[in-house]
Amino acid sequence: MRVTATGEVKIPERFREQFGLTPGTAVEFEEIDGLLVLRKVQGGVTDVRPLVERMRGAGDVRLSTDEIMSLTRDW
Repeated sequence: MRVTATGEVKIPERFREQFGLTPGTAVEFEEIDGLLVLRKVQGGVTDVRPLVERMRGAGDVRLSTDEIMSLTRDW
């Protein structure tokens, strides 16, 4: 396994599955006693799709796209 020119490394599938590293999972690196440790960030949002599905249809304010865009531009 090699590091690419952009610093990327492919995490083997067995480790991705074992540690739940799905696309979008937040990770961090730490040096411990001369070793580079990759750690999954606890509490980090890894996949927003379940959240989006849970929230779908929950809004009770009826605004047009233009009204929403106007609100985002006024501040």
